[in-house]
Amino acid sequence: MTTYALETKSVVKTYQSDSGVIQAVDDVSLKVGAGEFVALVGPSGSGKTTMLSILAALLQPTSGQILLDGQDLASMSDVDRVTMRREKIGFTFQANNLVPYLTAVENVELMLRLNKKLDKVGKLRARELLARLGLGERLHNLPGQMSGGQQQRVAIARALIHNPSLVLADEPTASLDTERAYQVVETFAGLIHEQGRAGIMVTHDLRMCEFVDRVLSMQDGKLVRIYTGKEEIMELVKGGRH
Repeated sequence: MTTYALETKSVVKTYQSDSGVIQAVDDVSLKVGAGEFVALVGPSGSGKTTMLSILAALLQPTSGQILLDGQDLASMSDVDRVTMRREKIGFTFQANNLVPYLTAVENVELMLRLNKKLDKVGKLRARELLARLGLGERLHNLPGQMSGGQQQRVAIARALIHNPSLVLADEPTASLDTERAYQVVETFAGLIHEQGRAGIMVTHDLRMCEFVDRVLSMQDGKLVRIYTGKEEIMELVKGGRH
């Protein structure tokens, strides 16, 4: 029997507006295994960013289950959900949200500090991970002293340093040129596979799907299609369609 790091069951998110109820996420069920990198795509307003926020435990679903390592985020208390998010989830944003007055290595160590795990071993791992990402000579640079691609790689290291079960990326290449975008996503995918994390990336750029294992396509809040297998995914990449 396959064990999934992440599983959602019939997740719904509704909002009340002047014109009635808006169904932002409509009965979405999905599974992501450890060591699997998945892209979540769809047109603007399809619900993918709302879904990512729910998976990140930043937004409470109206109904349904979000099982992370078998624990249901949706039924937890606010305090337990915050703890789960800090310990089990890594997140990278469009704007990488690095702390501007901390160096690259200090930004990465911040997640360990928050989890009270900043010891000698953790400090060494932070440096090794940044070196693996090609930033060995940038450890003591502030974000303002690094390029966009370098900053995004620091954000990836920060998302992975505390050994999360789930890593989420919201449009991680939005501010990068094509060459740097490919480098960032390829490196991200490699680390997710190597470290056995469950990874989900929201992207509008279908070219980045070249590096994922599956593509989940959303439309009008629903999961409408799943692309599996390299051949099918590459057809999607070349066609530029959802």
